[in-house]
Amino acid sequence: MTILSLTSVVVGYDAEPVLRGVSLDVPEGSLVAIVGPSGCGKTTLLRTIAGLVRARSGEIRLGRRMVATHGIHLAPEKRRIGWVPQDAALFPHLTVAENVAFGLGTGKKAAIGGVRGAARKQARSERVRHLLALVDLTALADRLPAQLSGGQSQRVALARALAGVPDVVLLDEPFGALDPLLRGDLRDEVRALLRVEGMTGILVTHDQAEALSVADYVAVMRLGEILQFGRPDEVYRRPATPWVASFVGEAVFLPGVWTPDAPEGTGGTGGTGGTARPPRTGTVHCALGRLPAEWVAGPPQAGDDVTVLVRPEEVEIAPATDEPGRTATVTGVSYTGHDAMLDLLLDGGLRIRSRVTAADLQPAGARVSVRVRGRVLAYPGSPALP
Repeated sequence: MTILSLTSVVVGYDAEPVLRGVSLDVPEGSLVAIVGPSGCGKTTLLRTIAGLVRARSGEIRLGRRMVATHGIHLAPEKRRIGWVPQDAALFPHLTVAENVAFGLGTGKKAAIGGVRGAARKQARSERVRHLLALVDLTALADRLPAQLSGGQSQRVALARALAGVPDVVLLDEPFGALDPLLRGDLRDEVRALLRVEGMTGILVTHDQAEALSVADYVAVMRLGEILQFGRPDEVYRRPATPWVASFVGEAVFLPGVWTPDAPEGTGGTGGTGGTARPPRTGTVHCALGRLPAEWVAGPPQAGDDVTVLVRPEEVEIAPATDEPGRTATVTGVSYTGHDAMLDLLLDGGLRIRSRVTAADLQPAGARVSVRVRGRVLAYPGSPALP
């Protein structure tokens, strides 16, 4: 079931649009990560969903409610949306428990409804205690924000966002100011908490690895548009464009020439009649030899120039031998402990990269043989700067 749906949403502060016809369907109970370069519209998209920015055109549905369309702009406080900003934005004069309780609302807007008086007060207190236990801050309930660490402050902000049982929780780079170890721990906790509470989350992040590791779905943005939306493995293994491939992970692009496999089949009886479907697979001839390939973004014709995508982890190396084959010289090593990235200069003059384990590490200057594991992807046209 779709909990949030955007259809052709356009947002612009001046004449130039910031969001250009964005459409997005978010499955209920999922965590969606939005990635893209600075200035691509990620935070504007969150603010538009929250109602903090008015869309010029398009529609936004939250559950069964239309919250934004021509003539309709539902106020932020009426959208049942939780918000976790990068800086936590806690009230400095309120305790941890009071900050969380603020998320419950007051009066008719309160998340605790149907009860009055002492019973209502008790229900609010129980909800706050439950949330503090979820974020492991029960012992800090009476502290002020100035007495908290960065990670603790973000936990309070998350508990406050969850307090009102929102339909969607928006997280605007909530881990950006944390050190790497704490960032990873808190990221995993947030994902677990959203699942425990059965809530939908939308996370904006500059960290592509974070998006791939924590999200159920990833949306890749550029220049106010969503170029690709899918599961993390789909976005990484089959990027929609060379630009997406270069943004989400390391990418090696090579010029190649396409040779299709035999047609997948024809209509009619006995193989006659009908039209043969263009095969998705074929072979590309490139600097790394003849490689099995699959096309993306339209079937090329035999002999067409294509851009070949190879991920560095698909480039395997071994000590060079006297046997003929593809050989290269290691020109640089970026060691990270568990693995390393090698810069390779092929004998033909082309530069590529290979990701290897520490056990397969080769020093700069070493001669190695090179082969590609698996099927590569082919995009129309010759390589160009993304």
